[in-house]
Amino acid sequence: MADNVPNPLRRRPPDGIVPVNEVTRSEDRWFTIMLAMLGVMMAIIVVTGALQALHPPSNVETIDPTTLHLGGEFAQSNLGTAAEPDGSVTVRMVALQYSFVPICARVPADTPVKFRISSTDVIHGFLLPNTNVNTMVVPGYVAEVRTTFSRPGVYNMPCNEYCGYGHHGMWARVEVVPRNQFPHLSPIERTSCAK
Repeated sequence: MADNVPNPLRRRPPDGIVPVNEVTRSEDRWFTIMLAMLGVMMAIIVVTGALQALHPPSNVETIDPTTLHLGGEFAQSNLGTAAEPDGSVTVRMVALQYSFVPICARVPADTPVKFRISSTDVIHGFLLPNTNVNTMVVPGYVAEVRTTFSRPGVYNMPCNEYCGYGHHGMWARVEVVPRNQFPHLSPIERTSCAK
């Protein structure tokens, strides 16, 4: 059965072929759906970006890297582990090419621990493998990380940011001891396991 329409563009398409206007309508619908999805995703990115800019995810605390060791929080006599009034402990360290000072920190298990670290020279990394502790130590800023160790042990602490020729030898460690074996410290005392 042949169509008697002389113009081949006006003939009805054979069975199984979708007319052009239906294809166009379907493509327009999918294009609109995709634009709507793209708009929603862009709105999410803009909103979260604006909110994160107003409330940064970590503390931003600056310090003068050239004088941090002369006095204040990062003076030589103030480095190591300190007991806080709320029962937690704070470990203060300085990273410099190619060591951490002190090279060993002793902390109690099952106690909130706050690490506060600064650098005197270049960017260093602070990493305790198999824990949630991992941050960059940038000159001019104080890096702060909070964690709790659930069981005693020794955690090796490599610098995980390339800091120069001696980077491969820049290691420290954190010794976690049972709470009853941790010394009772007065507010002005500091402890470490460095020899």
